[in-house]
Amino acid sequence: MDTEKIWTQFNEQLYFFILKRVKNEVATGDIFQNTFLKIHKNIHRVREDQKIKAWVFQIARNEIANYFSNEAKYVNHLNNQEYSTTESTEAFCCFDEFINDLPSIYKETVELVYIQGKKQEEAAQLLSISLANIKARIRRSKAMLKEKFSECCKYDFDKNGNLIGEADCAKCS
Repeated sequence: MDTEKIWTQFNEQLYFFILKRVKNEVATGDIFQNTFLKIHKNIHRVREDQKIKAWVFQIARNEIANYFSNEAKYVNHLNNQEYSTTESTEAFCCFDEFINDLPSIYKETVELVYIQGKKQEEAAQLLSISLANIKARIRRSKAMLKEKFSECCKYDFDKNGNLIGEADCAKCS
């Protein structure tokens, strides 16, 4: 099979597969283009045509992971910058404070997974704990953060987990 046949057979399905995960059309276009570039460069490695679809979608998954990893690095860089005005720090509400107030085992887990963009398996290895333990810590961290956010800022969550309500917080107002 060649790149043109792969394009004809999978391009729409692959595009929407990426878009569904990334939820950003510009990023989807970049990831889609990188995916086909890698397909074209490595097509000679495929030995069985029956496995081509799995191979194509695995390349896309890897490109999506690379995208989110790079985004996490960018967000982490922004979080490490010092802000000179109180207006810019107020835009972040109380969330950074809530993360810093978490017990250290939960704080380091949140920082590894959500701020640094590490996979849960990688975070478990770095912390020398099991994957199940990482998942439990993440679940507990989210519960603590939701509780603090609800108490301080008077926000609540609907049945789908979406934020609802209006801020009634001296720090946020």
